[in-house]
Parts: sequence; structure tokens; C-alpha cells
Amino acid sequence: MEKGYQVIARRWRPKQFDELVGQDHIVRTLRNAIETKRIAHAYLFVGPRGTGKTSTARLFAKALNAEGGPSATPDNESEISQAIMNGSCMDVIEIDGASNNSVDQVRDLREDCQYAPTQCTYKIYIIDEVHMLSTAAFNALLKTLEEPPEHVKFFFATTEAHKVLPTIVSRCQRFEFRPISDEVIAAKLQTIVDAEQVKVDPAALQSIARLANGGMRDAQSILDQMISFCGSEISEADVLDVYGLVGADRIAELAKAIASLDYGAIVAAVDAFAAEGRDLFRILQDLEAFARSALLDAIQNQGTTSRLGVDMSTESLMRMLDALQRGEGTVQRGLSEKVNFEVILLKAAEESRSRAIDSLIKQVAAAGGIQGEKKKP
Repeated sequence: MEKGYQVIARRWRPKQFDELVGQDHIVRTLRNAIETKRIAHAYLFVGPRGTGKTSTARLFAKALNAEGGPSATPDNESEISQAIMNGSCMDVIEIDGASNNSVDQVRDLREDCQYAPTQCTYKIYIIDEVHMLSTAAFNALLKTLEEPPEHVKFFFATTEAHKVLPTIVSRCQRFEFRPISDEVIAAKLQTIVDAEQVKVDPAALQSIARLANGGMRDAQSILDQMISFCGSEISEADVLDVYGLVGADRIAELAKAIASLDYGAIVAAVDAFAAEGRDLFRILQDLEAFARSALLDAIQNQGTTSRLGVDMSTESLMRMLDALQRGEGTVQRGLSEKVNFEVILLKAAEESRSRAIDSLIKQVAAAGGIQGEKKKP
């Protein structure tokens, strides 16, 4: 029987610690733990979706159960390694916290812990989205988690660490997974498209990385969809059209119109974006990123920048950014997305040129416009 198509995110899942990108601090710590034999009984992996939490748990399980003892570089071709990576190993049990969250299921797990592993050195439980466990289920797990049998290890993964009971967190070693930078994501995607023999513009890869919001899995899923849509050649325009984005040059033009108080250009740009079916919320986020880069430039250049086409101070840029950020919820959840977006841009233009009363008083006072009054006794 012919095997079905396997998506890029699964085919390119890391098989060794060296292939895990963007989480070097975690790889280094786990490697050192293996080499120095300082392996804890419970680990909590925390971070945004698609940053490698479950992949790291599998890699760590594979490393601990390597033939000949724990190794940071286990053999990919061994039977146990392959079984762990494809999810068929009897001693590495992956549990979905969302659908196995009752106290009875945790009690069954606690009883199962007492049995020795059948083919591996350690019996390992990987519980994904552990924050979905009920309070009773967490409490049922506490004693086992604190003093588990020698052959048992727990790996927990969650996107919402604040929902995990502090009593659980205190019994685990906690690892923070960071959002992966756009540059690292784009570099990994370049490696993938080279191997897949797909021609992709570097600007298109940057747009995909921007869309992924720090998640490698999201980026790989977007790339998979773009290959299905475009075939063997993908341009930046293809990505922009499919996902409703706009190019960096149009974002720069819009920012310049706001800074220049060119209301006509702002309204015309919004009309064009709406007519083309662009994602206005995404444009707002890109505009914020562009304004932030201008703010950083102003900070480095004694408080002013001309990156937006006109001279602007750090105060003006912060007011513009504040107005844009306040409008995020309105654009995302408002009844009329286009009108809300338009009003937010016009407000950002107005507020970028307004002056704070305290800074104005200081400026007038420094110029000698306000004479000091004698204090009354």
C-alpha cells in the first residue's frame, strides 16, 4: 500500500539536538545534564506553540533511552530510537492533557508507573498541554511526581504556564522556550526548500517567517501551503496575496503619510488595502514594527530620526506607537474593521504631532518665557 503524503512539519521534525533551532540555551542544558548524569525526574517545558517543546521532549526521551546508556547523540537507526520518534514505543507514553484530564485517568497513570519498562532504560511520560489537567488530577499526581520510581521520568509541555499549579511547578525543572527569530526561521526554511528542490525568493521566506510569529511549525505549515498553491517557484507577491499582507515598501509609505500628516494619502492607502482584501490587523502590526525601528533609530541619534521621511522626536514616535497599539483590539474585534483602522491611523497622525503639557512647560521655561514667582510665606 502506498504511503500518504507527510507534511513538511513532520518530515523535518528534529532527530538530534543539533537540529533543534532557536533554543540553544535548552539544548546546552539538557546535553550537560546527560553528560554529567544529573537527570531530574520531572521537566516542565513552557513556551509559545510551535517552538519545539514536544520535539525536545521526544529527543530527550530518545537520548535517555539510547543503547548503551544515556547519550546526547543517540543512534537514529536503532529500533528504540525510531519507535520513540514515531510514537510507537511502549515505554515512552505521550498523553494529551486536554482529553486525559480527569482524576481517574491520573490514578491509572500513577499505578502504571510502578511497572518496570519493557524495552527501554526509563519509562517516560510526556504530557502535552498539561495545564488542561483538573485541580484534582494535579493533586493526584503530586506525590508520584515528588518521589517517582527510579525508572520513571515526567516531561510536561504547556503554552500557559500560569495555569499549572505552583505545587507542580516547584517539583519540576522549568525550561522557557523562546519565540524563534525571523532570521533563524528563514534560514531553516531555506535549508528545507533547497532539499525539496523548490525555488523561493528570500523575500518570500522573510514574509513567511514574519507570519509565523516565532513558531517554526507554523512557518513550515505556511511553506507547505505555498508549495501546494504555487508549485516549484514561490515569489514574495504570492505569499503577500495568499495571506493578505503588504510589502515593506507600502508599509514605509503609510508610515511616512502618518508622520507627514498627509490625511489624503492615509485614506487612499486604507481604501486600496480594503479593496485588495488585505489583512488590516496584520498591516497594523507591521506598521507598529516599522515605527518601533524608527524609535530605536531616534534613541541612537540623540532623540531624532528622519526614517519616516520627516524629522521626528522620540516623544512623537512614542505617541504614534501608543495610538497604534491602543487600536489593536478595536481593529480585531470592532464591527467595521476598515473604518476603525482608518480612524486609528488618523489618530496616530494627530497624536504624533501633539505635545505633552509638561514637556511644553519645560521648553518655555528653558527659553525664559516663564518667570519664577517668589514663594509666599
